[in-house]
Amino acid sequence: MSKLFPVLYDIAMKPLEKTRFEKIRANLVQKAQGRVIEIGFGTGANFRYYRGAERVDAIEPNPQMSKHAAKRIKNARTPIFTYEARAEKLPFEDNSFDSVVATLVFCTIPYPIKALQEIQRVSKPGAKVLLFEHVKMDQEAIGKAQEVVTPVWKKLCDGCHLDRDTLELVKRSGLKVEKVTSYYGGLFLTIECLNTK
Repeated sequence: MSKLFPVLYDIAMKPLEKTRFEKIRANLVQKAQGRVIEIGFGTGANFRYYRGAERVDAIEPNPQMSKHAAKRIKNARTPIFTYEARAEKLPFEDNSFDSVVATLVFCTIPYPIKALQEIQRVSKPGAKVLLFEHVKMDQEAIGKAQEVVTPVWKKLCDGCHLDRDTLELVKRSGLKVEKVTSYYGGLFLTIECLNTK
């Protein structure tokens, strides 16, 4: 399944990327400036949107996903450097980055609190942290359905947790949440933060 997932991911995302997702990604990613770290770049869907970044250091633990990003890396306007690494153990020095980008990735990170601690460690004080994630719904029936489906969904979709409350995890991490924008009835959120550590 791990070899097939990147292909299925791109196929599933294509109609979404051509609609509102494309605008959401573009608006969020274009806010990243200076030296940027992207967490879980997947197939490289964000690479074309970087405008104010000097360079992007992008990590992805799944080598099959990385293979599908090669063309997008080549066509990017900003220099992209990729690393096979996990968000919970970033291969960078403290206070290295001006901005952090993570889109549709926190659902799959096995230890999200550790990943958020690592993001704070490698980003500079005052760095922007820009997230676009699907989250557990506030509506009780839908939230319960997400909980029920998640064990099977995780196996099919590279570890994705449909029922993860990423916003709450971000708040608990100590990042300063500055702006949250809801899409699709609250299923997707953009979360804009500052590293205050």
